[in-house]
Amino acid sequence: MGWLYMQSLDGHSGPKQYLDAQFTYTRPEVTSKVLRSALAGMRVYYAAVELIRSDTGKRDVFAVVCLVRYNPRDKEGYIFGYKDMDESSGPCECDCPASILDLLTPIDAKYALDWRARCRENLATRRARAAKPGPRAGQVIVFDEVLRFANGRSFERLEVVANPRGRGAVLFRAPDSGGLYRISNIKSRSYQLFDPPRG
Repeated sequence: MGWLYMQSLDGHSGPKQYLDAQFTYTRPEVTSKVLRSALAGMRVYYAAVELIRSDTGKRDVFAVVCLVRYNPRDKEGYIFGYKDMDESSGPCECDCPASILDLLTPIDAKYALDWRARCRENLATRRARAAKPGPRAGQVIVFDEVLRFANGRSFERLEVVANPRGRGAVLFRAPDSGGLYRISNIKSRSYQLFDPPRG
C-alpha cells in the first residue's frame, strides 16, 4: 500500500491517537482493537492489534508498522501522511518496543518471524549498550579497532578528559599532540577502559 496524506487528524490530538483509531473498529465479520502502540521519533508507529473473528471467535494479535510523516506547517496543507504494513510484510523498521512484541500471538509467516527476531536483537543490543560503562574523565580508553578521524589521524588509545565547556559529554585527548576529539555514539564502539594508576 502507498502513502495516504490528509489535511487534518480528524480531531485527534496527534498521529499516534489518529492511527490507534484507524486500527480500532468493529465490522460484522471482525473486531479490531489496538492493545498497545508507540510512536518512535515521530517517524514510525508500532502497534499490537487484536483481531477477533465473529464467526469462529478466533483471536490473533499481530504487529502493525506505519511510516509516519507529520508536519503541521506543511505549505500545501497536507499535515499528516502514513504508509501502513503488517509484520508479515517484513518491514525494514525493526525497533518495536518489547511491551508491544510481548503481546503478539504465535505466527507461522516467515517474514513476520524474521521481523520479530530482528526487533528482539535490536532490543538486546540497546540493553547491552545502555549497561556498558561510559568513559569518565581521567580514564584511558583503548579501542579494539583503530579509530580514524577526518583530519587523517588514527588512534587506538586516547585519554578521556572533561569537556572544558562543561557540556555533558567528555572529550578525548591524543597522547602525542594533546589534540582534543569528539566521538559520537561512543557506546556503539568496542573498547576497554582503564583507570589511572593510584598513588
